[in-house]
Amino acid sequence: MSEDLTAAPDAATLKRLFLLDPDVTFLNHGSFGACPREVFDTLQAWQLEMERNPVAFLARRSGALLAQARAALAGFLDARAEDLVFVPNATTGVNIVARSLALQPGDEVLATDHEYGACEATWERECARTGAVYRRVAIPLPFERERFVERMMAAVTPRTRLVFASHLTSTTALVFPVAALCAAARERGLMTLVDGAHAPGQVPLSLRAVGADFYTGNCHKWLCAPKGSAFLHARPEHHETLHATVTSWGYLASVQGHTGFDAYTGSTVLERRLQWQGTRDIAAWLSVPAAIAFQHRHAWPAVRARCHALGLALMHRVAARYGLPVIGSNDDFAQMVPLPVPYPDAEALRARLHDTQRIEVPVTSHAGRTFVRVSVQGYNDAADLQALERAL
Repeated sequence: MSEDLTAAPDAATLKRLFLLDPDVTFLNHGSFGACPREVFDTLQAWQLEMERNPVAFLARRSGALLAQARAALAGFLDARAEDLVFVPNATTGVNIVARSLALQPGDEVLATDHEYGACEATWERECARTGAVYRRVAIPLPFERERFVERMMAAVTPRTRLVFASHLTSTTALVFPVAALCAAARERGLMTLVDGAHAPGQVPLSLRAVGADFYTGNCHKWLCAPKGSAFLHARPEHHETLHATVTSWGYLASVQGHTGFDAYTGSTVLERRLQWQGTRDIAAWLSVPAAIAFQHRHAWPAVRARCHALGLALMHRVAARYGLPVIGSNDDFAQMVPLPVPYPDAEALRARLHDTQRIEVPVTSHAGRTFVRVSVQGYNDAADLQALERAL
C-alpha cells in the first residue's frame, strides 16, 4: 500500500457522490456494496433504453453490448474477454463450477475453514448428491501467511479433485495468497476455484497472475457496480466442461424459428451456454464499465490505500483497548478489517449497534471468537470509525 494518499479525493467529496442514507453510519460496504449516483444513473438509462424496444435490445443488440462490457471488465482484470462471462453474483459462479465438475463417489473438494456459508452449502449439497467429500482444512488464527499453502497442500490426497479458497474471506476479512495456492495446486495436477467475491475493486487484481482454473468475483461490491453484476472466469481448456444452472437457447445448434435472436446466445461455447438463461435484466452488467470509469477518475488506488490505513488504525486501537490480539499482520487485510471484541453474542451486538446507534456493520464469529467486520470505503472518514469506536 504505497500509493500517494494525497491523490485521493477526500471522504466528504466521495460521500456526496453516493446515494447512502446520511443518517446511517454505513460501515458495511462489503455485504452488498454501494453504487455511486452516476453509475446508478447509467443503470437506469440502460433499463429505459431496453424498455423502449425490448425485442431489439435483448434479441438483436445485447450480444454486442455485452461483448463491449466484457472487454472493459477484462481490461480491468488483466484477463481475456473470451474467458469471461457475466453472472448475477459470485455464489452463482461457484454453483456453475460445482455442478459442472462431474464429481464421482470418493472424490474430494478441499477448502479452508474460512469459506462463505452459501458456497459451503453449495459444495455440501453437490457432494451429498454425488458421493464426493467436502473437506475443510483448518487455517488457525493468528493467520500465518507463509504457512498457508503448506497447510493446504499437506491435506491433499490422491482423491482430491479441486482446491477451493476465498481470495478475501467474508468472516475474518483475511487476504489469502491465492496465486501461490493456485501455482502449488497446478504443480500437483489439481484444479482450483477462487471465490473472489470481495476482491475486484478492493485489491489490485490480475487474473493472469492468480492463475486459477476458475475465478468468480462480484462487481457490485468493491467495484461499486449495480447489484447483480458479477463474473466467472475460466481457463480456455475448461470452457467446454462448464454448464449453466439453467438450460436455455444457447444449448441449441441454432435458434430455430427465431430469426435474429442469436445475439443473446453468443458465439463461443462459454457464451452460448452461460450468457442467456431466460429473460433477465442485463442493465447491471452493461453498467460495469461506468463503475470502472468512476474509480479510474477518482484515483481509486489512493482511495484504497487511505481506507486501508484508517481500518488498520481502528483495528489496532480496539484490540489494544480490549487487550485482545489481532488475527493477522497489516498486509493480511485490505479495506475490510476484523475488530476483535469480547462479546460472545454476535447477533445481539449487531442489533444493538444498528438499532440504538444507527451503525450498519456486521458482527461475525469464527473459531469461538467474535469480530466486528468493518468495511472502510472511500466515502468513510475518521468520524465514521470514531462513532463505531464510541459505540463499542
